[in-house]
Amino acid sequence: MARKRKASSRFGGVAVALGAGGFVAVVFAAGLWAGMQFGSAPETVPVAVAPRAAASVSNKIPSDTPGPSDRAAMDRLVAKVAEPEPEPQPVAAPVPAPPAAVKPAVPRERFAWVENAVSIPPQPGLPMIALVIDDVGVDRRRSDAVVALPGPLTLSYLTYAQNVVEQVAAARAHGHELMVHIPMQPKSADADPGPNVLRVRDDRGELIRKLDWGLSRFSGYVGVNNHMGSRFTSDRAGMDAVMAALAPRGLFFLDSVTAPDTAGPAAAAAAGVPVLKRDVFLDNEDSPEEVRYRLEQVERIARRTGAAIAIGHPHDATITVLRDWIPDAKARGFAIVPVSVLVRRRYPALWQAAGRS
Repeated sequence: MARKRKASSRFGGVAVALGAGGFVAVVFAAGLWAGMQFGSAPETVPVAVAPRAAASVSNKIPSDTPGPSDRAAMDRLVAKVAEPEPEPQPVAAPVPAPPAAVKPAVPRERFAWVENAVSIPPQPGLPMIALVIDDVGVDRRRSDAVVALPGPLTLSYLTYAQNVVEQVAAARAHGHELMVHIPMQPKSADADPGPNVLRVRDDRGELIRKLDWGLSRFSGYVGVNNHMGSRFTSDRAGMDAVMAALAPRGLFFLDSVTAPDTAGPAAAAAAGVPVLKRDVFLDNEDSPEEVRYRLEQVERIARRTGAAIAIGHPHDATITVLRDWIPDAKARGFAIVPVSVLVRRRYPALWQAAGRS
């Protein structure tokens, strides 16, 4: 009889426990249903979720908020969000930002075109003409005659010129700006661009080696332009390699536009390299009449747009005409400027980032 009472008591305890559990479950379910009916929609990113987990949630939740029928999917999602994050690694305390009046330091090499620019007095309102003479340095007699011209000119020296350091020092002493004239592959097999020419068949390592050699020949320059290059400048991969070398050096690229389909501007823009294009070649024909005619074109462009870039070469006709034309153009209201002035005009934010006003 005692055993029966004991069994009955055990059964009664179990029934009570089950009844209490059922009551709790009913209350919990009712509360959950009421919350889903009358509460606000679930947040896309829970407050307690770490930033990286929050980003993953916002990417996975569709635009429509899930309803009661999607509770299982929501449960899986919440479970995914609730996965523990890795322990954060200790980081150094943040460095306070400098006061607004103090400009942050910028590596000088990022702005070589600013540091090496020839400074000239501002000439507001005047149409500006940049005269770039390239192929300088090989023919010493004519190169010295170019240096003696009134300036400021922009002289682009061939990488393989002899005594180039001595030559560029004389050019700077006369107030001219310096560039590097990089040999690049032409379309014609008969044209000789010189040693260490950049070719489309070169792999990236070879291109960088050649560029490093050319850019190490002298210092104090603001940018580079292409010597020949009608074939190479059309090759985007090759021009990307060129811009990868110019960007960390803080140089700009002046596209001589020897090919109508040049990839220079697009490659420069992608790499964050300042880029300009020449407007007129002065001396495709080596005659005074041709040079004067082309200078008239330059003047019209400068008056219409405010600035023009002309490229010439150390030819006798070019030197003779420019010797008289430069002072005459200044007297007629044109500003003869180094090409960096036009880079500054196009990229004023870079000039200011270098600490210049």
